[in-house]
Amino acid sequence: KYSCDKMQTIPCKTILQKNKSSEWFGNDYNINLYRGCCHSCIYCDSRSECYRVDDFDTVKVKENCLQILRDELRRKVRTGIIGTGAMSDPYNPFEKTELATRHALELIDAFEFGVTVITKSSLITRDIDVYKGIAEHSPVLCKMTITTADDKLCRLIEPKVSLSSERFEALAKMSDEGLFTGITLMPVLPFIEDNEENILNIVRTAHDCGVRIIYPAFGMTLRQNQRDYYYEKLDKLFPGLSDKYKKYFGDRYNCVSPNAKKLWRVFAAECDRFGILYNMKDIIRAYKQGYGNTQLSFFD
Repeated sequence: KYSCDKMQTIPCKTILQKNKSSEWFGNDYNINLYRGCCHSCIYCDSRSECYRVDDFDTVKVKENCLQILRDELRRKVRTGIIGTGAMSDPYNPFEKTELATRHALELIDAFEFGVTVITKSSLITRDIDVYKGIAEHSPVLCKMTITTADDKLCRLIEPKVSLSSERFEALAKMSDEGLFTGITLMPVLPFIEDNEENILNIVRTAHDCGVRIIYPAFGMTLRQNQRDYYYEKLDKLFPGLSDKYKKYFGDRYNCVSPNAKKLWRVFAAECDRFGILYNMKDIIRAYKQGYGNTQLSFFD
């Protein structure tokens, strides 16, 4: 059931989670102020049972999340990079009035941490001023997930988010303001988005918008109840396609596109042509450049 009409709350004891490794976009910590998501993307891995998110389509804000985050940031001896958006979009529709993400960014700024964010909402541009404030002392990376350059296809597979064109416009606006911007090109849905035209359109439009990095995954993951949900949506949107998935992938978790190798060559060549980075180590090095060695690795 889709539910974006009423905000609910959920208890929490901690917000700031220490990462075991900073290999994923250089994040030393993660925060999730919200639980669940009402964007209704048909492929979302966060629906999987292993994450134990009941009523995933209902967004819940964590009680006292800002006070808890403030206290946790205050206790840290060393600063670091805080990532947000991994499990639930920090710019869901309720954020317009809840302002939890904006106020969390203000805390991150006040305690001089850096931040990486990932979203599918153009609402992120509202907080350009805060991101610019953080960038004065720490690394900032603003990322949009974009899996198709076609707005019509976008509306089918991501029915409740900003259109792809709106996300590109948001990236351009942030880039024009001097922020380091990027795209997570994932998942690229097999037999739907895994074609050269789509990949090239995304890279070329990204270049036009001043995007500095694109990190791809030419395929998707399927497990547990997420697979059932995805196949149910495929049956409605692309009749017969779920049978093709079952035949080709079986019960596999990692469903790599049959075109992955070819798409990677095309993608890498086009990124190289425009100077867009796509290797994770290069991405981390680039957006942290100029902030000193102390920004590369942090410990409690």
